[in-house]
Amino acid sequence: MSYLRKSSLLFVILLANICQSFSQQNEGAGQNLPNFYQNRLHFGFTIAFNSTDFRIHTKPIVSLPDTIIDTVRYNMKNIYHRSAPGFALGIVSDFRIHDYVRLRFTPNISFASRSLEYYLSNKKGDSTLVFEKSVESTFLIFPLEVKIQSKRAFNFSAYVIGGGGYAMDLAGNKKAQGTSGSGNVLDNTYVKLYRDDFFYSGGGGVDFYLKYFKFGLELKILSGTRNLLYQRNNIFSQKSVDKVNSRMVVFTLTFEG
Repeated sequence: MSYLRKSSLLFVILLANICQSFSQQNEGAGQNLPNFYQNRLHFGFTIAFNSTDFRIHTKPIVSLPDTIIDTVRYNMKNIYHRSAPGFALGIVSDFRIHDYVRLRFTPNISFASRSLEYYLSNKKGDSTLVFEKSVESTFLIFPLEVKIQSKRAFNFSAYVIGGGGYAMDLAGNKKAQGTSGSGNVLDNTYVKLYRDDFFYSGGGGVDFYLKYFKFGLELKILSGTRNLLYQRNNIFSQKSVDKVNSRMVVFTLTFEG
């Protein structure tokens, strides 16, 4: 959630600066692109920055597994997720349903990474092992969303957006490799995720009408609905985690003409 707070703060700062700039430029000026939505269909492209992580549903604490490593019995204590920044490139197809309602199809290719961290400790609590299983992903994402836009104020408008879609991880079914740095046998035990996911999305943004194109800033969350964990008989999946869902925070720059 720290990335979400940082993204929201950056979004607000950029919005404040751009709004101030536009208000100064619009004093005594006319509208840019007054007939932008005259055509029912228009296109564009996107550049996005994202942070992808997991929503982990662990098994009850009393049923978390244990294992023997080098004659010492370790118990699973905690499981955490860690996100990392990524980026995406995509295209925009925008269909006007009503004066202020659009249907948007924005397929994109997104590069992302995240990891699962497993903490094990012995009975006395004086020995702890940490296993990090990293997942590198290349997504093909196909969102279909409804955009509800405010009335234009000179060269500015705001909007909310929501919908859902399908995501395919081209690296899906790949082993999530990792290490504890201890060189024991569990370093080679892997976590496996399914390739396909369905998600719902929601967010908001602002549009600025420039001389030759429309520029937009958008902040959105994608929440996966499918359990991505491929159940295997090891301490990192079937024996400790009940369900794993994907989550992505996306900050997007749109260019539409």
